[in-house]
Amino acid sequence: MAKKKIAEQPMKIAMLGYEVVEKVAMPSGNSSRVYLPVDWKRKRVRAVRLEK
Repeated sequence: MAKKKIAEQPMKIAMLGYEVVEKVAMPSGNSSRVYLPVDWKRKRVRAVRLEK
């Protein structure tokens, strides 16, 4: 499996949206999890990592 390339410097990302929350991803089995507001259920969302 190819190694994932991670940017050396933060990049500017512009998005249009209706609401934003900032949370810390918590461990969950072999991955991480972020809980979102219940009214976001069945809505399209994007997650952006803010730390290297």
